Amino acid sequence: MRCSVVTLGLLVVLTSARNIPHFPPLSHDLVNYINKLNTTWKAGHNFRDADMSYVKTLCGTFLHGPKLPERFEFAADLVLPDSFDSRQQWPNCPTIGEIRDQGSCGSCWAFGAVEAMSDRICVHTNGKVNVEVSAEDLLSCCQFECGMGCNGGYPSGAWRYWTEKGLVSGGLYDSHVGCRPYSIPPCEHHTNGTRPPCTGEGGDTPECVRSCEAGYFPSYQEDKHYGMSSYSVPGNEKEIMSEIYKNGPVEAAFTVYSDFLMYKSGVYQHVSGEAVGGHAIRILGWGVDKGTPYWLVANSWNTDWGENGFFRILRGQDHCGIESEVVAGTPRTSQYWKLLG
Repeated sequence: MRCSVVTLGLLVVLTSARNIPHFPPLSHDLVNYINKLNTTWKAGHNFRDADMSYVKTLCGTFLHGPKLPERFEFAADLVLPDSFDSRQQWPNCPTIGEIRDQGSCGSCWAFGAVEAMSDRICVHTNGKVNVEVSAEDLLSCCQFECGMGCNGGYPSGAWRYWTEKGLVSGGLYDSHVGCRPYSIPPCEHHTNGTRPPCTGEGGDTPECVRSCEAGYFPSYQEDKHYGMSSYSVPGNEKEIMSEIYKNGPVEAAFTVYSDFLMYKSGVYQHVSGEAVGGHAIRILGWGVDKGTPYWLVANSWNTDWGENGFFRILRGQDHCGIESEVVAGTPRTSQYWKLLG
């Protein structure tokens, strides 16, 4: 869908595509154009010596895919705060503030899912169970209902797999945390930093290995974490807010345009550029900045991108489809009864 544009709280009506100048993706001209508009966000150069074919692989979510049953929170009578940040609401849940790195793989669909699952396990156990659910396990072993691994997938399939098959633990690359840590190394697709440069057009999907790395206990099957339910959240601003407020962060998908790749700070709104692909992320809160309502979102392109790995995007107008494809679920807390007493 077309993204609406709000500049300094005023609606700018774009009457036709001919009124929007066209600039090459990742170009200086596009950065300058965005910043001269003096809208609600600032642009800059993120991707270093990157070809657009590579950048498109990072947007590995198939939009408008299979739907999960909808769950309504009946939010009409719920009084919600003007701003909400899950990191502050649940300070004993460290995964909420974590930014992961999908590396050279179109695995955003898996990352948005396992990040929110990890958060919700902690939230629903009152901070007593902290686990990093494995992106590697989901990416490599959910081979049918989820899609095509590093070549793209469906968030709804990820949540369904969690409830039906379960997922083991697994931390960041080379962390040796959990049963199956992520095996695709991070790379410097953004600024001139310490990571090796990203090469090629994306990584191969790791092999599904149903065993834990050497030295880890318990066994693969014993390490499984399960969802109790998985569902779609209605594409309504207050329903999404209510879901986050009650149950923790959610996964969402939206259309990435080339100007989003240049995001540095502020409340993102699409102003120019072509569609790049579908991308999945984790929404963890909301707020208002100088009159502009926004969603607070965690990306999976490492901490060099955006606002230390996070970004904000216009809220309440289904901007770039951000409110149309929200999915979530609840953990099977009964499996932790020994810890919960």
